[in-house]
Amino acid sequence: MLKCFVLIDLKLDKLTHQDIGQMDFYVRYYDNEVKALDDNPTIGIILCSDKKDTIVKYSVLNDNKNLFASKYQLYLPTEEELAKEIEKQKEEFEDKEK
Repeated sequence: MLKCFVLIDLKLDKLTHQDIGQMDFYVRYYDNEVKALDDNPTIGIILCSDKKDTIVKYSVLNDNKNLFASKYQLYLPTEEELAKEIEKQKEEFEDKEK
């Protein structure tokens, strides 16, 4: 069983370094002040309308295993679009592992 706090921030605009810093602050605060000793580390998730890979690459998101940012869409993708996106993400992940 995963027992932890999950903090979610929904952004209507592009992801900024301020958004990442704010989430990093919240995650650290919860880990130090709120979570119990038997809780797993707090997880922070930022959902935004657009994210730039440069901001992600040069921020704490690149080094912190408990902070995540993802682009959301205002419509549901078709099955084909979803399959393409999954394949794209898989390839990017495999490239990072090399």
